[in-house]
Amino acid sequence: MRILVTNDDGIHAPGLEVLEAIARTISDDIWVCAPSEEQSGAGHSLTLNLPVRLQQFGERRYAVTGTPTDSVMMALREVLDAPPDLILSGVNRGANLGDDITYSGTVSAAIEGALAGVRSIALSQVYSRETREAGTIFDAARHWGEKVISPLLDAPFAERTLVNVNFPPVAADAVKGIRVVRQGFHDYSRGSIVEGRDPRGSRYFWFGLHAIEHTLDHGTDLEAIDDGYVAVTPLQLDLTHHTSIGTLADRFAD
Repeated sequence: MRILVTNDDGIHAPGLEVLEAIARTISDDIWVCAPSEEQSGAGHSLTLNLPVRLQQFGERRYAVTGTPTDSVMMALREVLDAPPDLILSGVNRGANLGDDITYSGTVSAAIEGALAGVRSIALSQVYSRETREAGTIFDAARHWGEKVISPLLDAPFAERTLVNVNFPPVAADAVKGIRVVRQGFHDYSRGSIVEGRDPRGSRYFWFGLHAIEHTLDHGTDLEAIDDGYVAVTPLQLDLTHHTSIGTLADRFAD
């Protein structure tokens, strides 16, 4: 099985190293193509106004001076001589839960894979102050990654779908199991905007993040993580709200 590994935290991110190790428990045919620098929050963006450069860092290991989507496109069109059987994106340092997946470069790399018809899985590690200070951020992902991916290798994936996986911010032996759940939605306003002045006196703005507050609806990725489970969420690329088609069509009926 040929596996393409990518991320949005960059080619040198520790989470990418974790994902490579997970991938090697499944196959020896591993290819890496990731952004050369961190691209968190890039979403499904393409680099259109600048040239994109491809750098080789070793055998089957490449970096792209662009977004996660650029990386997947370059891997499929320039690096690999045949499509991979699986694309793994991550392991992201931080959650990709609820509506935050719309910003996620990690999820968007898997989206690009799904658009290309390749089975694609995004993986993210939620972390806490405790796991960060203890240096154990990725322990749950490292221990549970293969347990999550293996059952998905021959599972039926509908066309233009992908799977989003989040690991809870607890020790590996404290993870309670795996839940297949729907996408939740945060109940909070967007992050703060911090204003400052550069050395020439011009104003600049820096987007910040508030602490997240949310209502834990039953059966969601947010609830699963809060309960200490690995959250597995199937996502679809069809954003059409089908039940509204008839209602809106009536507005334009003669």
